[in-house]
Amino acid sequence: MKIVPVPVREDNYAYLLVDEPTNKAAAVDPYDVPKVQAAANQLGVSIIAAITTHHHFDHSGGNEASKYPGAPIYGGSSKIPKLTNLVKDKDEFVVGENIRVRCLATPCHTQDSICYHVTDTAKTSQPGGVFTGDTLFIGGCGNFFEGTGEEMHAALSYLGTLPDETVTYVGHEYTAKNAAFAITVEPTNADVSRLYRTARENTITTGKSTIGDEKLWNVFMRSHSEEVKKATGLTGDGSAIVTKLRQMKNSFRG
Repeated sequence: MKIVPVPVREDNYAYLLVDEPTNKAAAVDPYDVPKVQAAANQLGVSIIAAITTHHHFDHSGGNEASKYPGAPIYGGSSKIPKLTNLVKDKDEFVVGENIRVRCLATPCHTQDSICYHVTDTAKTSQPGGVFTGDTLFIGGCGNFFEGTGEEMHAALSYLGTLPDETVTYVGHEYTAKNAAFAITVEPTNADVSRLYRTARENTITTGKSTIGDEKLWNVFMRSHSEEVKKATGLTGDGSAIVTKLRQMKNSFRG
């Protein structure tokens, strides 16, 4: 299994999820189809499916321009353009012959947000990955456009049940801003400092974080932290803390 990020628009990521033995690939959130196809050509792989994390145009817009007749398009609701395969929580499908894809329903940013946990059945020692769309970012989370803090807290907690070594593949390059905010919330957290260095040293940070890392440096997954509680002025209720953090992040100008 190989996962190749394809930067599109100003800060979005599309991806190629490649089953290496068959040279077959799924395009994840392929907003810019010509750019994604160029990447596939360079790798020498054939795109056989599209996977959509949610219906927002900057993630699903490429479905309308799809050049792959008969290729399934997976997603979480009928709002997704050209949808052929509606998926729900815990559904599974296969890309190529070896890549197992498990669907995780994470409603909040949109109600049709689906994260996709991918593993290689031919290389069981290889860490899995998860495409998180606009639910989980490196060091952050998405806006609650169609949901509540309770739903986002539940979504992040759900992602937190994946193996710690699971590599995160996010929908946008927001890491530098997230790190700058996190330092104001947990200034003594050495892992937040590590997040800040990761953002400073890498133009592309997707694929450089794991679920285990997020538990250590993502303040939205750290409602148990005393510093997070102090920064928000709240204790106990993780949903309320996540809501307060989102409000603080939206007004942050650092």
